Amino acid sequence: MASSEDGSFFRDQVSFNGFGLFWLAVATIMAGWFFIDGLDALLLAWQTPEYSHGPLIPLLSAMMFLRELKIYPPREGPVPDRWPGVLVIVLAFAIGALGKLARIDDIVAYATIIWVGGIILVSFGWSQGWKFWPSVLHLVYMLPLPATIYYKVSISLQMISSELGVGILKVLSVPVFLEGNIIDLGVMRLHVAEACSGLRYLFPIMSFSYIFAVLYRGPVWHKAVLLLAAVPITVLMNSVRIAVAGIIANQYGVEWLEGFTHFFEGWVIFLICILLLFGLARLMLLFHPGRPSLADALDLDTSNMLSQLGRLRGIQASKSLIAAALLGAGALMMWQVAVPERDPVIQRASFALFPRELGEWEQRGPEERLTVDVERVLKADDYRQATFTRDDQTPAIGFFSAFYNDQTKGGVHSPEICLPSAGWEIAKLDRVDIGAELGSDRPFPLNRAIIQRGETRMMVYYWFQQGERRVAWDIAAKFNLLLDGIRRGQTDGGIIRLTTPMERGESEESAEARLMEMTRNVVGVLPRFIPES
Repeated sequence: MASSEDGSFFRDQVSFNGFGLFWLAVATIMAGWFFIDGLDALLLAWQTPEYSHGPLIPLLSAMMFLRELKIYPPREGPVPDRWPGVLVIVLAFAIGALGKLARIDDIVAYATIIWVGGIILVSFGWSQGWKFWPSVLHLVYMLPLPATIYYKVSISLQMISSELGVGILKVLSVPVFLEGNIIDLGVMRLHVAEACSGLRYLFPIMSFSYIFAVLYRGPVWHKAVLLLAAVPITVLMNSVRIAVAGIIANQYGVEWLEGFTHFFEGWVIFLICILLLFGLARLMLLFHPGRPSLADALDLDTSNMLSQLGRLRGIQASKSLIAAALLGAGALMMWQVAVPERDPVIQRASFALFPRELGEWEQRGPEERLTVDVERVLKADDYRQATFTRDDQTPAIGFFSAFYNDQTKGGVHSPEICLPSAGWEIAKLDRVDIGAELGSDRPFPLNRAIIQRGETRMMVYYWFQQGERRVAWDIAAKFNLLLDGIRRGQTDGGIIRLTTPMERGESEESAEARLMEMTRNVVGVLPRFIPES
């Protein structure tokens, strides 16, 4: 990018003028083709209730962008500071390539937003282009959260919402009991996931609160409060929803609850949350000097927004814009030619052949099958669930393992999420290394948990298996999945969980001895079913 003293760089800019939209279109098409995996992932995510608002986000971001164009008038003369945008585009293609290598489409989708920011910097220059960051950042709300983070956040918010709802019912003297993630209303038992399905509106409400904060012309701390208010408002509304459901079930019967649920799960929650957001803004304005009205505090002027589209015709066909287009074409060509299609063949035995005898332990009864709903959530390619016994005096051990050919399409769900969803409370959770106990010089990290439901207690061992690597922390498992996908294109793996009931008065050491014995037996046969290479 050298610019000569006689100004040839600027003359080249002007000589290309009139073809700016052409090169912008070429750059967009090339980038769209390269990021197609991420765009496909977005389309799939938008078909789920949690992210069904996704198609609206680009439209709203476009409106915000037109509004910003109206605020910042066009610059006169050549634009000399476009090349930082090219560097951002290079970063976007680099991150997108890593996502494609790892076969994690969500990363490719994230990289697409970085490319959008880069192409705006190229088109308008750094000194003006960075001012359009609010509309670019808003695109984040169309992206699905990583599955591990989503489930952790979801279960936490569900528990808070259910505890508040149950608290409201107790204040109103409605008989109710919260057992783990199960709300017991006496006449019916309500699963927290069902009770808190209104949380699916958290993401669109967060998007709305973001736009609300951008349009709000009050102090910065007001904007921050409005932006952060989406989560507590949504949780509060779900708490009220649970309380109302409990009152209806207690007073009028369960048959009335279904109609209420269908009505209140719709846009009613969303609209009430929006009204609460407006009410919060109005309340804060009472403490604002001059006490402006809400209409004055919100910049809702949409006049001449569409006319700003004409400014796109003035985008110059600069060297940096042409470079952005050629970068897209080059990245696409290199991916098609230089990167071979990687689809490793996984040699493994089906869990249907898993032995019925493990040392002194023998499988009791036939293989246990999960319900259709649980299988749908699990999304495993193969799994095994069975109960093993040693003798009539020794408590049994439950064995569960699931295998995934490709963990990037959802993948393993941590028991930290699944167990509370089944009504169990995790009373104790430690990450320990049992390599020495197994007589191995290699680390063997796993999670050791004590769970309880009422007076029933169980001890649980579980770990994630990724090739020869055993991992206890689910976040680390996702990070290793990314590395394995980039280096070898290998994304298979699984989870192993062992459970045993703890008898009244039984020590933790006694229960752990059983699980340790079973673990020795399991690791000897497991590589047939979850390959370690």
